[in-house]
Amino acid sequence: MKNILVVFTGGTIGSVATDGNISPESNTAFQLIRLFQQRYAKHQEIRFDTRQPLQILSENLAPAAWPTLIAAIETAQPEQYDGIIITHGTDTLAYTACALGFYFNGSPIPLLLVSSNYPLDHAQANGVDNFICAVEFIRQIKGAGVFVPYRNPQQTLQLHQATHLACSLQLSGDFFSIRNQSYLQFENRQFSPTNQQSAQTPRQPVPLKADFSARILMIKPYPGLDYSCFNLDAIDAVLHDLYHSGTACASSEWGENHSLVKFIKRCAQQAVPVYLAPAVKTTDVYQSTHTLMEHGAKIIWDMSIEAAYVKLLLAYGNVDDAEKIMDFMVMDIAGEHVPP
Repeated sequence: MKNILVVFTGGTIGSVATDGNISPESNTAFQLIRLFQQRYAKHQEIRFDTRQPLQILSENLAPAAWPTLIAAIETAQPEQYDGIIITHGTDTLAYTACALGFYFNGSPIPLLLVSSNYPLDHAQANGVDNFICAVEFIRQIKGAGVFVPYRNPQQTLQLHQATHLACSLQLSGDFFSIRNQSYLQFENRQFSPTNQQSAQTPRQPVPLKADFSARILMIKPYPGLDYSCFNLDAIDAVLHDLYHSGTACASSEWGENHSLVKFIKRCAQQAVPVYLAPAVKTTDVYQSTHTLMEHGAKIIWDMSIEAAYVKLLLAYGNVDDAEKIMDFMVMDIAGEHVPP
């Protein structure tokens, strides 16, 4: 008998579609377990306990919700379970996966976040498949850590390491790990290695407070971005996303308000550090990136933008000495660094 805690939070997997409107309903959460029992021949060998600390669509989630979710897991005494499954919406799945991946970096049992691309009564919904994969991982692998099982349409179901999962592709519900390197794949109720080395490197657990700073500004680059629009009065740090080549606009040719260099200087005047991600650490770096670094920008190498953002929230919530923030960011807490 396997004892599994299921923590419901809403999302599409906990929603129904009525008259063209998709919204969470409390009874739908338990429909997932009923559908699982209908499709899983040995369901009598699984005992579920349930909690429902949140009932929201994940696009409405803010980092302030994560301590509520963490508290629900911790007060349930997770040590008495063989594994924990958290249901979650897809829109902010990658961010919550990182939050739980970092916070539960020392967990001796697996935690898995399960989502669905459609409400469960939709013929193409993958929620039950993802849930079955989570249960089988707890039964078969018993691996410690935080993971996300997800099946893209017409593809083999993949198990992703939480701090490697990126947000879904635009105009699509497909999910991939950064560099397209998932942790395991799951087919015919069996797990098999992917191209990535599946064995995680043992690391010393890093105890953290569930304190996520609300004073980190994340900026996405696009042609014509006007930095004069940003107010830094209530900001402790800026995380600036980069184009795929690890670059952003370092030129003032089209006006100083469009230059990240000018913005970095303004941030420095207000003692607001600027961090850049994602970027691959290689021998050759674009001139624009060199220019940004020369003006004081700090690069977070080999980490997804989602992981970098959540880790910065934790850094500014857990590290009292501002000079040690970058040491925290460089530290490998939950396998978040993905070298070339």
